[in-house]
Amino acid sequence: MQYLVAAVVLVGLLCMVNLLLTVGVIRRLRRESLPPSMMAEDLSPGARVPQFAAMTTSGEPISHELLNGPALVGFFSRGCQPCKELLPLFVERARGTSDAVLAVVVADPGHDSAADIERLSEVARVVTEVPGGPLQTAFKVNAYPTVITIDAADTVVSSGHTMPAEVKAS
Repeated sequence: MQYLVAAVVLVGLLCMVNLLLTVGVIRRLRRESLPPSMMAEDLSPGARVPQFAAMTTSGEPISHELLNGPALVGFFSRGCQPCKELLPLFVERARGTSDAVLAVVVADPGHDSAADIERLSEVARVVTEVPGGPLQTAFKVNAYPTVITIDAADTVVSSGHTMPAEVKAS
């Protein structure tokens, strides 16, 4: 009987230690994680366009210098449901604008993103890269989709996860 009581007490103590450790981990995760509102606009309006260089899917080099002037930049991730919903709106906006359009398709190697690339290639310069790639780093993109509009002075006008309202040039 003494062994049974000792075993129950030991199991109870182990459960309490486990509970305390779990609560500590949850508190730390809450403290270190960013709220979704901070993730929506990492490259804030008024910021200068960052320096970048990449190669498009058609083999054309693209850089911050070649983007010159008003531009629409979109970041889309393969397998992202909000990206699938925003992609047609992005293509429609790109079709109706005279601004430079750059689309970045983020996909792990081995994922088939040919359909998205083909659709975007009709209206934009398209760059593909792995998660955490150079363009995502330069534009501080950490969530998808992200759409950034840039004015003629190479300044960010808007950045977010929805299609921004069109801004008429003065």
